[in-house]
Amino acid sequence: MIGWALRWVLLCCGIALLCIRIVNPDPQFFKDRTAKPEPADRVVGIDPPANSLVYSANAQGHVILDAAVNGAPMRLLVDTGASLVTLTPADARAAGITASELVFNHRASTANGPARMAQVKLREVRIGQLSIYDVPAAVLENLNISLLGMSFLGRLQSYEMRDGKLTISW
Repeated sequence: MIGWALRWVLLCCGIALLCIRIVNPDPQFFKDRTAKPEPADRVVGIDPPANSLVYSANAQGHVILDAAVNGAPMRLLVDTGASLVTLTPADARAAGITASELVFNHRASTANGPARMAQVKLREVRIGQLSIYDVPAAVLENLNISLLGMSFLGRLQSYEMRDGKLTISW
């Protein structure tokens, strides 16, 4: 069962990466395109709950946001098709996950070809004033940007994409 679910996670990640690479094959594509949260009370047409963050999508329709994983700043692409928060090896190192902790005992098929994957648990994932603790995640080789997947999003009260804006509520 876990193997089947893991294959779906990796397939979705691969499809998302393939789409991104088709739009712009440059790995620096994500640089300086991070969405900044907008004050919830300034978003026209949306009446979000008190505990919410609102992010605008970039020109390609992706939401890339600044986050902190285990206290380390990094950029995450919001990916509802990813079952897990998925980190690049470099982001995992920045988050304090050492190479000796990584057991790459799973394989994944991605847009960049086959990759090895290691399961990890993140102490904290923080965006804005929201922190989620003990988040199941994975470190995936050959990944260009880390993904904010359902192991984080599924623990929220709600998230909604409407009119090019992602609203996250907790």
